[in-house]
Parts: sequence; C-alpha cells; structure tokens
Amino acid sequence: MSTQAVVPVRKHVTAAERSIAVSSHVVLSIWAIIVILPLLWTLMTSFKTTSEIFASPFQLPAKAQFVNYSEAWTTAGIGNFFFNTIFVVGSALVLVMLLGSMCAYILARFDFPGNRIIYYMMLGGLMIPIFLAIVPLFFVLRNFGLLNTLPGLAITYVAFALPFTVFFLYAFFRQLPYEISEAAAIDGANEWRTFFQIMLPMAKPGLATVAIMNFLGLWNQFLLPVALNTNQKNYVLSQGLAAFASSAGYDVNFGALFAAVVITVAPVLVVYVIFQRQLQGSVSQGTMK
Repeated sequence: MSTQAVVPVRKHVTAAERSIAVSSHVVLSIWAIIVILPLLWTLMTSFKTTSEIFASPFQLPAKAQFVNYSEAWTTAGIGNFFFNTIFVVGSALVLVMLLGSMCAYILARFDFPGNRIIYYMMLGGLMIPIFLAIVPLFFVLRNFGLLNTLPGLAITYVAFALPFTVFFLYAFFRQLPYEISEAAAIDGANEWRTFFQIMLPMAKPGLATVAIMNFLGLWNQFLLPVALNTNQKNYVLSQGLAAFASSAGYDVNFGALFAAVVITVAPVLVVYVIFQRQLQGSVSQGTMK
C-alpha cells in the first residue's frame, strides 16, 4: 500500500485582502498609540515636580519623585477615597452579578406569566438617563436614611447596573443547551444546584465580560456620587480627584495629582488583565467538562 505525501494547500491571498489587512493593522497601531501614549505620559509625569512639569512636560524626570504618591495617598486623602471606592464598587459588583445572573437565568429558561413584561421592563431601565433619576433618588435615599452613605451609593450602583447585566446574560443563558439541565434534574439536582454548579460555570465567559463592563462603569462613575454623596469622608476616587484638583486653587501639586490619577487607573488595568483570560473560554468548553 503506497503512501502519498500530503501537500498543504496554500490559500492564495488576493491584493484586496492584503490591502485590507495592512490597513487594519495601521489603523489599530494608530489607535494603540493614541491610547497608550497618554497613559505612559501620565505615569512619567507622576514622578516629576510641578516645576519640571511646566518647564519640560515631555522630558523624563531628573529624579523620580516617589513622594508624590505618598502625598497623594495621605495628604490628599486618596487612600481613604480608594478604600471607599473598593467597598462601594466591590459590594455593588458582587450584588449585581449575583442578582443579575439569577434574574437572567429565570427569565431565559422558565416560562411563567409576566416573563416578557419583566424582561421588557429591564430593557426599559437601559433607556433612562442617569440625570433624570437624580432627584427621585435623592429623596428615596434620604427617606431611607441612606443619603451620603456608602451602602446607599452601592445600592444605587446595583440598581443602575442591573438592567444591563440582565440584558447581556439573558441571551447567554438562552443559548445554553437544555439537555444538560434536564440531565442534572434526572440525576436528582434541584434548581439551586443546577444553577450554581452547572449552568453558572458554563456561562463563565459571559459573566467575565459583563463583570469587566460593570466594573469599568461603576469605578468611573461620577454623577451619582456627586449628587448623592456630599460627605467628604465618604468620597469615592472620582470625587476625591476633583476635590484635590480644586481645593488648592492655583497652588496645586501637579505631581501628586498625576500620581493620584495613576492610583485611580491602576486597579482598572489590573482587573482587566486578570479577567481577560476568562474571556478566552467558551460555552462549548464548559459543556465538555
């Protein structure tokens, strides 16, 4: 029995495809430069004195001023604002992911009276601008004694992030095979165990994606804290940066200010780097476990 060598077939790349690929790489390279250069410039500037920033804004610092970070953390109060933000965003993210995934799973997998009405009400929540809800939220939180408190701000974050979470995960749970949940029911698993041990791990890529989006949106939130949290002791980072920049008048320590910006941006980059590995998974990989 003769064996024949297998010759790989090379795909012919046309000139049009090559030009599209080159154009795409050029555009993405320009976009990467536009995004990365300001971050690198901010990092570099955070190690300079105010006089160096105004004298030579694009030159490297003569000596790295690590004191800018200590001054931003202690004197400007960024450390306190940082932990306030961690508490508010962390608790809000855990609640919204738990409640949102449960709500999306029920709406996607079970038929009951009012199912579509609840789903469309969730979609309607995406269409309400935040500034239109500021005044009602102010009075609601005041009546419940949650105005100017971190738990009140966290609950507000959950309310605004929940519609998007349900909308995003609804389609994800809708596509999961029903055979797996039916097999779990035959094996004696109840609905809680089926959801937390089988269906939720299968939706890990969708959960990671919506968690990143929610984290970015909540971490950078500014309007809600400014309107509903006027107690300086409970400021979050976005408020703290604005207060730091305006409190000193014309005598702003710009080196410490840029250091505060780096402290604010760093957690976002760390969280994205950690979660982006989860985005490489897929539902089919989850079903093969």
